[in-house]
Amino acid sequence: MRFGSQAWIWLNAAAVGLCLCTLTGLLLLIAVRGLGHFWPADLQLYAYLDDAGATRRVLGELIETETVSRRQHRESGTALDLVPGDGPLQRLVIKTGNRRLDPPDFAHIFEHRIESVSAPPDAVVLERVEWGNAHGEVLAVNGAAHGNGDRLWQAFKQRMEAAHRVRETIKALAGTTLEAAEEERRRRLHRQLDANSFTLRLANGRLAEVPFGDVLRAWRPNRMNLAEKLGHYVETFWLFLSQPPREANAEGGVFPAILGTVTMVLLMSVLVTPLGVAAAIYLHEYARPGVFVRLIRIAVNNLAGVPSIIYGVFGLGFFVYLMGDAVDQTLFRDSLPAPTFGAPGLLWASLTLALLTLPVVVVSTEEGLSRIPKTLREGSLALGATQAETLFRLVLPAASPSVLTGLILAVARAAGEVAPLMLVGVVKLAPNLPVDGEFPYLHLERKFMHLGFHIFDLGFQSPNVAATRPLVYATALLLVAVIVTLNLTAILLRNRLAWKFRQLS
Repeated sequence: MRFGSQAWIWLNAAAVGLCLCTLTGLLLLIAVRGLGHFWPADLQLYAYLDDAGATRRVLGELIETETVSRRQHRESGTALDLVPGDGPLQRLVIKTGNRRLDPPDFAHIFEHRIESVSAPPDAVVLERVEWGNAHGEVLAVNGAAHGNGDRLWQAFKQRMEAAHRVRETIKALAGTTLEAAEEERRRRLHRQLDANSFTLRLANGRLAEVPFGDVLRAWRPNRMNLAEKLGHYVETFWLFLSQPPREANAEGGVFPAILGTVTMVLLMSVLVTPLGVAAAIYLHEYARPGVFVRLIRIAVNNLAGVPSIIYGVFGLGFFVYLMGDAVDQTLFRDSLPAPTFGAPGLLWASLTLALLTLPVVVVSTEEGLSRIPKTLREGSLALGATQAETLFRLVLPAASPSVLTGLILAVARAAGEVAPLMLVGVVKLAPNLPVDGEFPYLHLERKFMHLGFHIFDLGFQSPNVAATRPLVYATALLLVAVIVTLNLTAILLRNRLAWKFRQLS
């Protein structure tokens, strides 16, 4: 008997250890793949033989090395791939960028076809407003060579800074109601951006004239030391956190998705906590045991197992079409037929998730109420306190750690849900943020972006999945960090309350 008990203990310990190792490995994989995307990798110039035996050159970043079975490649390979041996072939995946100037965005090169590899010191990476990054070498600025090397680079950087100032001025003018003179100034600034350009030489020798207005940032990774790369890494990661997305979410940052996720979770928490606590108080403190109470508990337990997409359908039908239309008919009749609350938005998404997570809060709160000693209630009533005073001044504060435990579980589930949100308010790109500086500051009727849906869109809806794959890892890591931050805040508050009321429990 003792041997069997010890065996189960060791099996349980091994299972827990395996789960922890798996979780740690998964988080490390996401962190390495996601955070590594922002590092300014060196540019390599590869000269290799194509399928026809001609020499080609590509300039780009080495993404990974693939192993290709010789048997699988034999049918599609050429005479160039008939190298001695039976082992697998190694193929390099190079991100060349330039998918507008010299597509495609990636090159796949077999190692045995490579003739030479070099690292051009003046190779430059251009982060463009559209079409992703571009790689090449700057030859002239506005038609003037300005010498070679550092002198040319300084002239290029000065023009870049001037273009950045012009772009910021245009952005500031775009957010105001312009008069005729200001509108003419904006047009003049646009013409100034288009008039200034530089000559970029691609790896294949082709020359391209690129306007400064098309480029957001530029750097020469092969000339950067470790400190410069670290500074560039921090800057790029901060832009990822603080900037809106571009190019259908394939470029830019995720700030609207972060703000939308946090706002929705906080609003959901404000909505679900009073409802869940009130339901638990009724079931445990006021309801008489019987068939009705048992049916309510069965319903609550069954609601926890309903697929989340069903909640989304219910939220769309009840909250959006029924309640939202009633609100529009009552308060926003002048705006009809354009709906205000009769369309998916932040409020209905938060209510839907509050309904989805309600069983978790009810069960956790009721469990906490059941752990409060009966003698504590009887002593309070004996001293002359009413049942309501005993409940709100003694029982609920002592059960608050359990309430927060239910809230922690609710936040963890709600923050990762995507399916119901697609029906009740989440969109791929939101024109306006749900929180801004305009009254009433929190706009419950607006649609919003969400990190979970952003991951889905990048991974399955992007026209260039290979280029956006690192952003999928980075956004997934960010979603985990947001959930952990929200949960840690609730855990710290729960531990503080548990320490305060431990003498009463």
